[in-house]
Amino acid sequence: MWDERFSSEHYVYGEEPNSFLVEQWNRYELDKHKGKVLCLAEGEGRNAVYLAERGHSVTTVDLSEVGLQKADRLAQTRGVALKTVHADLATYAPDTDIYSAVVMIFAHTPTDIRKRSLQMAKDALKPGGYLVLEGYTEDQIGRGTGGPGNKAMMFSKQELEEFFEPDEILLSRELVRDIREGPLHDGEGAVVQFVARKA
Repeated sequence: MWDERFSSEHYVYGEEPNSFLVEQWNRYELDKHKGKVLCLAEGEGRNAVYLAERGHSVTTVDLSEVGLQKADRLAQTRGVALKTVHADLATYAPDTDIYSAVVMIFAHTPTDIRKRSLQMAKDALKPGGYLVLEGYTEDQIGRGTGGPGNKAMMFSKQELEEFFEPDEILLSRELVRDIREGPLHDGEGAVVQFVARKA
């Protein structure tokens, strides 16, 4: 499915980074914490490339080899390098306690894999490391502006807050916002936005 989705020449979610990621990265001055960043379900690499351009060592993980090839191509055009890992989040196991930040932008998966991915993100972060996450909520279903259309694959504020207790939750909110990220994220989207710092 994802190889087919990413097979076009253009970048289906655009070449620019997610605006929430940019906003929060600057808000918490995460460039001061230069180090390793892990991007899960990163697809065509727009967020990973943005972070690599800012001087971070970025590992990008995705199920689609086609998406990772496009991520590499985008990185090359921007004069940076990524470490790309072709893996399924159902089985992928990164090193623990080494990442300054983990990024999950619209990383929608079935419930069991989502829970595993959240635990993986928490374990991968070193103490003081940041999770930056944006994903669609159930309220997105029927809008026709992006997302999987399956309630079981959606994020929620409550789930994230419960999962990351007792870490420091810096931002947790659900809202509807305008999203313009290529042809597949185009219009008002119902999202949860979440930032936490590992205790």
